[in-house]
Amino acid sequence: MTPVVSPAGGTTVAQRIAQALPRLTRSHRQVADHVLAHPLQVATLPIDELAATVGVSVATANRFARALGFEGYATFRAELVRGFEPLLAPVEQLRGNLAQPSTVAEVFATALEESHRNIEATRRALDHGACEVAVQSVRDANTIYIVGYGASAWLAGLLQHGLDAYCPDVRLLPGVGGVTHGARTLSRGKPGDLLVAIGFPRYLTDTVTLAGIARAQGVRVLALTDKPSSPLAPLADVALYAQTGTRYRPNCETSALAVIEALTSAVALCTPGAFQLAGKVVESVMPWLHGGQGLRETSRTSQDP
Repeated sequence: MTPVVSPAGGTTVAQRIAQALPRLTRSHRQVADHVLAHPLQVATLPIDELAATVGVSVATANRFARALGFEGYATFRAELVRGFEPLLAPVEQLRGNLAQPSTVAEVFATALEESHRNIEATRRALDHGACEVAVQSVRDANTIYIVGYGASAWLAGLLQHGLDAYCPDVRLLPGVGGVTHGARTLSRGKPGDLLVAIGFPRYLTDTVTLAGIARAQGVRVLALTDKPSSPLAPLADVALYAQTGTRYRPNCETSALAVIEALTSAVALCTPGAFQLAGKVVESVMPWLHGGQGLRETSRTSQDP
C-alpha cells in the first residue's frame, strides 16, 4: 500500500486515521478505507468528487476530516498533498488550466508557443562543452545502450533510430521484456561502452536504477534530462538538459526531441563517411519508399558497364 505521508516529523494521515478509528462512524470508516487505499487519487479530488466516489455526502466527508483533527476537508487535503507534491504538480496544474475557459484554437496556440519557448530556453542554456563531450562519447563507444521508460521510451526509440545509421552497435533497452530484459542486456556492458539514460519529471526509478548499474560496471553514462537536480544528473559522466515546462501535460517532449535531433545531427557531422552510410540506409529501405522502385532501377542502370 502507498504510504499516506506528511512532512518529516509530523503525524501521517494514516496515523491520524488509526488513532481516530475507534470513534469513527460507519460512513467515516468508509471514507477512511478509501483514503488509505487510494491516497494519491484522494489528494487530487475536491470534496464533492471524493464524496461522490465513496458514496457519502459532502457534509460527511467534511466531518471525517474534522474527526481526524483537521479544521476541514481543505486542510486535510492540503496535508495529504504535501507528500505527493512532485507527483501531483502536473495534475493540479492541469486541473487549474481546465477550469479556465479555452477554445481548441487557444490550446493549439498555447501548446505550440510552449514548444517554441522550451526549445529557445534549451538553446540559450546549452553547455557547448557538454555537447562536445556527448558527441565524442557516442563516437568512441563500442556499444551504445539507450534507456528510457514511460513517455521517455518513445524518445529512446527515436534516438536509437537516429544513431543506428552512424554507430555500429546501438541497443534499445526498453522492450516487451520490461526492465529485467534491459538489466540483463546491460549486464554485458563494460568500460568502453556508453549508456544514454533519458528521464524527465516524473522520473522513473527503472531508468535511474539502470544508470546506477551502468556506472558501477564502468560504462559511461550520458543523461538526457531536464536539470542538474534530476536523479540522473549525479550518475552521469555528461548531461544534456532540455526545458520541458508545459501547462497541459507532465512534460513538453518537443525540446527533448530537439536535443536528440541535434545530438544525432552532430554525430553524423563528425562521423567519417557519414554520406556513404546514409546512402546505404536509403538503398536498404528503397523498396518500401513510395516511388523508390523507379529510383532503384535508375541506380542499377547507372552502375551497369
